[in-house]
Amino acid sequence: MTTMTATTVAATRVSWVRYAALAAKVLLFGLLLSALIWPDLSGIKGKASTARLVVYPIGAMILPLWWLAYGRTKSKLHQSFPWTADLLMTLPWLIDLIGNRFNLFDTVDWWDDAMHFILWGFLTAGVLLAFAPRNLSRGLTAFVALGFGATAAVVWEVGEYFAFIHSSPELQSAYTDTLGDLALGTLGALLAGLILYQVRVTPRH
Repeated sequence: MTTMTATTVAATRVSWVRYAALAAKVLLFGLLLSALIWPDLSGIKGKASTARLVVYPIGAMILPLWWLAYGRTKSKLHQSFPWTADLLMTLPWLIDLIGNRFNLFDTVDWWDDAMHFILWGFLTAGVLLAFAPRNLSRGLTAFVALGFGATAAVVWEVGEYFAFIHSSPELQSAYTDTLGDLALGTLGALLAGLILYQVRVTPRH
């Protein structure tokens, strides 16, 4: 592959990811706005809807805000905005809202478990891609992924408990469900770290 062709392919990839990240944010904020206007149709009524309406925009915008305030000026390589990381850090909030809107968490038995595994993988991959040095070894990448993923999973489960589970019928099965969610989220984070390491060390042609 010639240098010009490789540059064109890279530019096309960046453009596609940028548009996907922006589209994900537009859809996310559209769903949040509709939840404010029609709360009964949002799928998050009775599931800490107020907390979600606050936390989800923060989660989706934390990387752009960090980049504007700090990353853009401190980037040693004068890199462009990390759109792939931004997309990966936006998708968990968007997919969770879509799952709630279509009531998949309550009607599909395996949906909640799958989401804890997959979405924590997306979030961890995005965070590592944005903030972790590229030269980390496989072992260090795994430890960082586990550290972030497990900590974030604990924070999420504690937040869920105080936001709505402690006063809902789900309290009866909360202990078992929480243990499963923590395990799946941590495994998803570990897998994401290992995949990201492999992608980074694989030569591009």
